[in-house]
Amino acid sequence: MKKRMAFQGFIPFLLLWGCFTATSAWGSEPLVGAAMCKGCHTGYYDSYLPSLHGQKAVPNSPANKNGCESCHGAGGDHVKKPSEKGSIIAFGKKTKDARVKSARCLACHEESATAFWDLGKHERAGVSCDSCHTAHSTTKKNLKTREPELCNTCHRDIAVQTGKQSHHPIKEKGMKCTSCHDPHGGFSAKMIKGTSTNELCYQCHAEKRGPFMWAHPPVEENCLSCHAPHGSNHSKLLTNRVPMLCQSCHNTAGHPSNAYTRFDTFSGPQPSNRMFAHSCLNCHSNIHGNNGPSTRGKFNVR
Repeated sequence: MKKRMAFQGFIPFLLLWGCFTATSAWGSEPLVGAAMCKGCHTGYYDSYLPSLHGQKAVPNSPANKNGCESCHGAGGDHVKKPSEKGSIIAFGKKTKDARVKSARCLACHEESATAFWDLGKHERAGVSCDSCHTAHSTTKKNLKTREPELCNTCHRDIAVQTGKQSHHPIKEKGMKCTSCHDPHGGFSAKMIKGTSTNELCYQCHAEKRGPFMWAHPPVEENCLSCHAPHGSNHSKLLTNRVPMLCQSCHNTAGHPSNAYTRFDTFSGPQPSNRMFAHSCLNCHSNIHGNNGPSTRGKFNVR
């Protein structure tokens, strides 16, 4: 009993010590107020006031607390030594340590959309919050620019894929990068908004989920076995055209056909009408699965 009472008395001491250390970490000099910041940084001050962070009418806004110093830290040292680096927390290219900058944002946003920030690839790649957001902005979510232009600044290889013949309607504004990905991290690979690739795809393509009496094994395993998610020069975002795609798994055993290549087209040395239209899909049209009778459904024949 005495040990329990002693421990309970120790808890308030820990709380007080936490407040003391947090106050000490805030800065050795006192707060100077936003009016002092305005004297030298008029442009930043004017852009901050109408921003989402600067609107005092917004509940729990940093401006309701300490204004500019809510994010940049106490300005006492900075006022005394304005040219000295490190006297205040700067953003943009001035501060290279991404974790230092992100820590200021996470002080308020850690329990909201950024709960899994430490699990994401952006954090591991050294991307900071101000790489995509700016606190001095009136745009939605404080983004520096709209999607997908914002994502394309880093993911240029993906931007090339989305411009191919077959692609998801990203350029047409039918969807955004964040329709499938969570830029703030998560438990899934590639920061997708689903427990697996298939579960993500089924959110829009529910008719491919099944269950089917005769399921196509690659479909159940991973949609990416046949499809390129960002874009392809083949129809239906396929990674290769049929029949070459089908032949990457299926051989000619038990089938009245041969393996076909690009030389078997109408203009090739061995022209074949089996390369016409959708090729294998002319007969095997229910490629994702079938509930038909065994004589046809087993082979995904329509």
